[in-house]
Amino acid sequence: MAGYIGRRIAWAILTLFVITGVTFVVFYVLPTADPAVQRAGRSPSPELVASIRHQLGLDRSLPHQYLHYCDRLFLHFDFGNSFINNTSVKSLVFSRLPNTIFLVVGAGLIWFVSGVTIGTISAVRTGSFSDRALMGSALMLISAPVYWLGLVCLFLFSDDIGKFKLFPGAGAYQDAHGFFGKCWTLVMPWCVLAAAFAAVYARVTRSNVIEAMGQDYIRTARAKGLTERRIVVRHGVRSAITPVVTMFGMDLGLLMGGAILTEGVFNIDGIGRLSYDAIQRGDLATIQGTTLILAFAIALSNLVVDIVYAFLDRRVRYT
Repeated sequence: MAGYIGRRIAWAILTLFVITGVTFVVFYVLPTADPAVQRAGRSPSPELVASIRHQLGLDRSLPHQYLHYCDRLFLHFDFGNSFINNTSVKSLVFSRLPNTIFLVVGAGLIWFVSGVTIGTISAVRTGSFSDRALMGSALMLISAPVYWLGLVCLFLFSDDIGKFKLFPGAGAYQDAHGFFGKCWTLVMPWCVLAAAFAAVYARVTRSNVIEAMGQDYIRTARAKGLTERRIVVRHGVRSAITPVVTMFGMDLGLLMGGAILTEGVFNIDGIGRLSYDAIQRGDLATIQGTTLILAFAIALSNLVVDIVYAFLDRRVRYT
């Protein structure tokens, strides 16, 4: 296992190198807009544009710019400065990162636990009314867009414009204080972000548990006299949950930079909002910084999933 983890870490570092090259080409070579012109403002003089290009290092050759960027990134962990306001990209990213982590991890726990639980219940009660009701509800949640579901929840349950005034509305997270205060403001964002994922996980878990419960080792466990609950939880769910863990790791990594809709609807200053604002303003340095953070999150989540595999399924071995 130690050797495997070492190889996976090496591959993750190599992947980050490749991603830096791809993002450099996409954001510095392909765009037609000149960042120096955008930063100079309206009707800039050629001298001002040339001065800004020299200040940003855009007058150097592309290989030199790329090597300089890699040197700052990998040796000094420096993402550079924003092309718009000259603020450190690292400070911008890490000031927003805790908000996104809080949002994604909380929603992830909700959708994983609820999805696996609902899927297991449906699998055990296949064909019953509860099974049809749960899977029908899951299909509805999968079909509901995140932004639409968020707006509906605000209209129904927010304490400012809602009909029932149960939870804090949009923008409340920024003004909340303390861990539990912030948790209370994230109840609706968590549920909105988790709804579609929980529905997908429920359907996948249901099909996997049904398949696992028909295996020979389940019949052997019943022949030994084990209780049905122990058979389902210790043998059926444990065997069926492996693909779900893969999905969970990938989804958490992707949502680190992809929770832009939820952050936008509920006015949460996270990585998604930062990426959207940077794209709107053509801030290439900030876009590249958030892209690398997302790549790191995905690489880390993949590594964690591979390690968890060995504990969930004893048949998995790494050489």
